[in-house]
Amino acid sequence: MSDKVKIGIIGVGTIGSVHANNYAKVANAEVVALCDILPDRLAEKAKTHNVAKTYADYNALLADPEIDAVSVCVPNDMHAPIAIAALNAGKHVMLEKPMTLSAELGKQILAARDAAGKQLQMGMVWRQNPKARLVKEVIENGRLGNIYQIRVKLIRRRGIPGLGGWFTTKAKSGGGGLIDIAVHFLDLVMYLADKWEPTKVSAKTYSKFGNPINDYHYVSMWAGPPKADGVFDVDDYAAGFVRFGTETTLSFEVAWACNAEDESYVEILGDKGGIKMDVEGDPILSTEYDNRIADIVLKYDNKNENFAEELRMFCDAVQGKGEVPATGEQGVVAMRLLDAIYKSSELNCEVDV
Repeated sequence: MSDKVKIGIIGVGTIGSVHANNYAKVANAEVVALCDILPDRLAEKAKTHNVAKTYADYNALLADPEIDAVSVCVPNDMHAPIAIAALNAGKHVMLEKPMTLSAELGKQILAARDAAGKQLQMGMVWRQNPKARLVKEVIENGRLGNIYQIRVKLIRRRGIPGLGGWFTTKAKSGGGGLIDIAVHFLDLVMYLADKWEPTKVSAKTYSKFGNPINDYHYVSMWAGPPKADGVFDVDDYAAGFVRFGTETTLSFEVAWACNAEDESYVEILGDKGGIKMDVEGDPILSTEYDNRIADIVLKYDNKNENFAEELRMFCDAVQGKGEVPATGEQGVVAMRLLDAIYKSSELNCEVDV
């Protein structure tokens, strides 16, 4: 392998462009090929990112011997087939979240990885946020003590992306707000607290705002505009309660759309301290100091290079200089949890994870 990892990006929509822009910040990476099924978009992005090779078929890109690794940035239903094909072709894989549509498909990706002996990294970019890294350090230093309760709240008042497109079509996305945005924070808190064995879930999902599509009122829309003749058959709100054995619990509330103010945070409670990390502002450690109740505001270097750092770590792992920060096994745990949440909602009862 040369000094640079030769990258092919499969899917050059919004997130594919994010990958291309951030690989450009990674010293040991070079994007050498792009692939997309939309020829106009492919030509435009090839020009924007100064990439000479383009492919309309991902199989043709995977057959290119120059390419060492791929970023998979396509709709969720194509994650498993493309990731498996890439691993079978001997490529390392950077796989955007969510891992796939189900835990069973995730296990098939792991089997392909093991057979190929290649690197597989999940796109859980919040782990590389400097704020999250600070919280991880505080927890590892024992400042919280024994962790017993975790809270996740991720509320968008009107935040349905690409209404009527693949995001809101269950056959392509696997679900709505839960699988799209909650997966970030559910993965994050399991990583921060080092709790990777969820055992039971009681949850409910709702779909209240996407139908009819023309009646959805919003200020702005990521991946829009809406497609009036499209589909909305996914969840826009979910709430639930997760057990990790008998020692730790997690409560969550997530919404693509609801009649409430925007609010996004994770909170982790231990017997020595608790820490709250809001998307905005500094983390706050609630604890005791000299036998007094104290809130400590934690300052940090807020250099926001999350994606570049994630892709740097991936390239380092490909070159044998480190480990991937979000493993395929952890991706399967997250999918098992999502599967159980949807099952609990459907059955209206607590279920095993």
